[in-house]
Amino acid sequence: MKILDETSELGVVERRFDLDVAGEAVPGIHWVPAGATGPHPTVLVGHGGTQHKRVPNVLALARRLVRHLGVGVVALDAPEHGDRITDPDAARALLERLAARRREAGRGLPPMDPERMRAMQKRVPKHLAEWRALIDDLQTDERYAAGPFGWWGVSMGTHHGLPLIVEEPRITAAVLGLAGQRLVEGDRSGRLAGQVTIPILFLFQWDDELMSRQSGLDLWDALGTRDKTMHINPGGHVEMPGFEYRASEEFFGRHLLAATPEPAQA
Repeated sequence: MKILDETSELGVVERRFDLDVAGEAVPGIHWVPAGATGPHPTVLVGHGGTQHKRVPNVLALARRLVRHLGVGVVALDAPEHGDRITDPDAARALLERLAARRREAGRGLPPMDPERMRAMQKRVPKHLAEWRALIDDLQTDERYAAGPFGWWGVSMGTHHGLPLIVEEPRITAAVLGLAGQRLVEGDRSGRLAGQVTIPILFLFQWDDELMSRQSGLDLWDALGTRDKTMHINPGGHVEMPGFEYRASEEFFGRHLLAATPEPAQA
């Protein structure tokens, strides 16, 4: 991890970095409590589609978790997002298509654009390797080495996060949501979600215009863990209430802080 710059505001240190993965620089941000010296957990945040590592909801969540829980938070730009966009025109066209779908919600549109689903699926293996490389890098520092690690990611963050939490045993609790079984499973229906064994908080919007209600309920039902909770709110895909970030904070407080190892005694 190559630190590019560092700023501090109201008790939160923000460190921009590049992570070298297979010869490619993956941009990220690491938020940590100012003055923290001992070991503490880290929450990995996967942003949504068309977003980036410092989009307002990610920034607000990161600062909240750092200030209130004293944990570290890390976000990466996914492939073809944020500082990694290689085709700005294609990115703008995608935003326009999504806006059109929201305007036309309720007119019998299919839940998700198949072309976008295929593009998301193609990026998954690469981005999973980047997240695993990030955890490896964090574990070279005694402040973060022991974890535990959590995952927060809704919409595309669930699409990338579900296979990651299945394959990565160092992640011990996760917040998922704004996704349906058809989106994240593809032709693996039921098999991936069924392998989840860690505690899950699942956030969903009842009027989501990008996926059906039933698909979201099916995904939650397919999760193999018995320690799972689903929060459902009215509204569309981008209308998740702010209080769900407080719920996420409480969730990680229960499942990460209790597992944090005590500093070694002198």
